Amino acid sequence: MLDTPLPLLSEPLACVAAGTVLLNRGDAVDRIVHILQGRVVLGVMVDGQMAHQLGVVEGPFWLEAASGLLGLPHAVDAVAETDVNVQYVRVASFVSEVKALPEASQNLLMDMARSQRQQTEMAVSRVAKDADARCAEWLLRHAQTTDQSGSLAVKLTERKRTIAAQLGIAPETFSRVLRHLRERQLISGSGRVLCLPNPQALRELAGV
Repeated sequence: MLDTPLPLLSEPLACVAAGTVLLNRGDAVDRIVHILQGRVVLGVMVDGQMAHQLGVVEGPFWLEAASGLLGLPHAVDAVAETDVNVQYVRVASFVSEVKALPEASQNLLMDMARSQRQQTEMAVSRVAKDADARCAEWLLRHAQTTDQSGSLAVKLTERKRTIAAQLGIAPETFSRVLRHLRERQLISGSGRVLCLPNPQALRELAGV
């Protein structure tokens, strides 16, 4: 059903020139861009240039539909590699079409959207952030409230080597970063449970 035309904005179809920025990372999703024809580069831009390329997609393709479904800002930058034909769809209209699907299909799409978003965030983190910022972001993502005061802690359910691989760093680097975070009093505790006494400072370090 989602490959059929959806309710559109006032200027629904457009031909966009190569080099045009279609999405900006961090911007709110007010519409979803459907690439009908042409190629688009996804990645992280620095000073107006695509500094870190994460992939290339070719129409027909929905750009950042997962972010629209989840109500989150764009996770990547997107630039037209060739001239592209695009269709703009209001987020509310897109979500309405999804909600018209059977419940099992809705649940599947939302699970896929969450998985894609997590993978995209991790890919962006690997190329756009240093090891300290990646670890801080990982800790915040896995933090859970431990008591009524709202204290946060992370239970390490995987080996440090496995976590380091997820972050794209060496196990020795992961251990070094944890040691530095502990010295800065951003984490505490030992063993399998790490307490986060200063979540705001971790957010600033992670850039989130």
